[in-house]
Amino acid sequence: MERLTGPTPELQKRFAMALEAHLTQGGEAALLEAYELGRTVLNERLGVLGVATLLQGALVAACERRPRETARTVQAAGSFVLECLCSFEMAHRSVREANTALRGLNQFLEDQTRRISHELHDEAGQLLASVYLALDDVARDLPAPAAARLQSVKTVLDKIEEELRRLSHDLRPTILDDLGLMAALDVLAEGVSGRTGLWVKVEGQREDRLPPAIETVLYRIVQEALNNVGKHAHASAVTIIVRREARRVSCSVRDDGVGFDPGTARSNIKGIGLIGIRERLASLGGALSIDAAPGQGTHLRVAIPLPMTPQGATS
Repeated sequence: MERLTGPTPELQKRFAMALEAHLTQGGEAALLEAYELGRTVLNERLGVLGVATLLQGALVAACERRPRETARTVQAAGSFVLECLCSFEMAHRSVREANTALRGLNQFLEDQTRRISHELHDEAGQLLASVYLALDDVARDLPAPAAARLQSVKTVLDKIEEELRRLSHDLRPTILDDLGLMAALDVLAEGVSGRTGLWVKVEGQREDRLPPAIETVLYRIVQEALNNVGKHAHASAVTIIVRREARRVSCSVRDDGVGFDPGTARSNIKGIGLIGIRERLASLGGALSIDAAPGQGTHLRVAIPLPMTPQGATS
């Protein structure tokens, strides 16, 4: 995460001069200068608290020049303050709209993934069943040695059917919709253990369901994290912990693999799926942190705020 810069004496001077011009001259030009100052500090990555500090300093200076007109000075400065913060409001709206669009895109992708998963499971399964029946019909009309050779074909079909079931589950496990996140993570962990030999432990409360969008995002994040562990970590064990707190849900994935040096692995981090994880979290206002060191494994942690119900409690 990039650091926000702090107020500088030069910025403080510009704010004081601009506010003084607004108070003494007024007019659109002074308000336009306030708006441009807001854009400047936003582009320089100054936070809202930094802008508040600048405005406070400028207002204090203006009041000191007019000790008998403090109330009028503060009231007259109101439009200046609003213009300064206008750029921040627009930036906030842009981020909110982008996150809304990203949530819609993620939901669309999940809907399409669910459809493909069901078609793989149902349509392909029905086609394979038809092939099995056709092979049985052919086998009845063949001599025993030739019929036995067809059995090897059925063995291959068995493997294809198993692979299709696995792909269908990886795309969109129905258990996630039916029984929730923890049950889906149990099945995911079992499948990863069977394919890779990793020991995968899943911990967390299993009584309550989370909002569907949060369950989907957490499942995809754990799925991607386990995929990364299998490809890069050379680990033997992974622990997944999901905790629901008063206002947020957190999830961690810790492995005992080779780890890495975060200071020298920025380019590699982008290549192991973390961009997708960050984008999924951003759409829900979530946060990601990664602790790693060479030879000490990797610990991925995410936190997502829980939506508030109309009564003020988290859902």
